[in-house]
Amino acid sequence: MIRPLAFLQNHPHCLERVYRFTLAVFRRARPLLARVGYDRAARVLVPVERLTKGAIFGCQMCGQCTLHATGMTCPMTCPKNLRNGPCGGVRANGHCEVIPEMPCVWVQAYERSRHMPLYGHEILLIQPPLDRRLADTSAWINAITGRAEDTGIVWNADD
Repeated sequence: MIRPLAFLQNHPHCLERVYRFTLAVFRRARPLLARVGYDRAARVLVPVERLTKGAIFGCQMCGQCTLHATGMTCPMTCPKNLRNGPCGGVRANGHCEVIPEMPCVWVQAYERSRHMPLYGHEILLIQPPLDRRLADTSAWINAITGRAEDTGIVWNADD
């Protein structure tokens, strides 16, 4: 997949400001989105998310976006789809064991998170398991409605 705007990932501080602004807009728009209907709003948002986040992050449309917590690096671009850190196969040069010419997503996430004063600390948080039922849905709608967090998957981050 060609990502024409991927260079933006190397400016995570700018992206986290855009994220914070966008989150505020969606939170304020929640009553309007509810009135319009989340399914109807998703018909517009899903293609916009696919286009913009795909061009910048290589978004896989998982529906549970964690970009702000992963150094503005999509963990779903990891060949193993690891959402909570690298596997044991990161090469000495920081590249992926599965695709040797590809830098490890988690090495990039960690490095980028160090340049994010607002959300950079969230790289240390454990992300909940991916709910594959949310694939190809709007991560923004899932976030503001709580659907991304309330997936029905039982897990305990303290174990």
